[in-house]
Amino acid sequence: MLLAVDVGNTNIGLGLFSGRGEQARLEHDWRLRTDATATGDELALTLRGLLGADADAITGISVLSTVPSILRELRDMLTRYYGGVPTVIVGPGVRTGVPLLVDNPKEVGPDRLVNTLAAHHLHSTACVVVDFGTTTNVDVISAKGEFLGGAFAPGIEISVDALAARAATLRKVELVPPRSVIGKNTVECLQSGILYGFAGQVDGLVRRILRDLPGDEPVTVIATGGLAPLVVDESETITEHVPELTLLGLRLVHERNVR
Repeated sequence: MLLAVDVGNTNIGLGLFSGRGEQARLEHDWRLRTDATATGDELALTLRGLLGADADAITGISVLSTVPSILRELRDMLTRYYGGVPTVIVGPGVRTGVPLLVDNPKEVGPDRLVNTLAAHHLHSTACVVVDFGTTTNVDVISAKGEFLGGAFAPGIEISVDALAARAATLRKVELVPPRSVIGKNTVECLQSGILYGFAGQVDGLVRRILRDLPGDEPVTVIATGGLAPLVVDESETITEHVPELTLLGLRLVHERNVR
């Protein structure tokens, strides 16, 4: 079984796959809070607790991390506890098969790389991937699987935290749709601005991107990331919600690098 580990700034996504190639299937997935101070031993203990009996059935591991301190501890954990397991850590030298048509390919994060690979695997069309995480990443992929670039915006939780911290009379609220876009109280006003505001932001960016893409070929707009469910139903441009997109990309990277 393959263990996929996606370490983001806010959450760690874990996926357990059985099989390879077209027969591969995501058996279980988990989401944990990212703790940048966690040690390799703590990470190993957490993994073993989640995996249970499957911990001894791991035959491959695929990892990406956008948090350097966690990546260092992950490397230590993998060496100490999974030293004999074929492991791929997405970074320089790892084969992804993704052409990077940007000014500085070294600036492209591993999460954006594997999302590009997964989106192209799922669709033969050009794609726009909207990843709702600590930041909202909007990435553009050609029909040939080339990474063309994209846009960043502050993530939903960052914006909510900043609003609560800087506005004395405002506070954090449950992120659910209000009764109406016209809020009748402070909570509903916040919910309306956050949910419909971010949906409008994404739709605006996607529409501008679509105007910039050459030709009239179809484009698939995919939402992923832990906060995607908050916005997907309110967006007019998102066509698919693929929560496991990054985990799928990690599986594909592992298969390309380990035979």
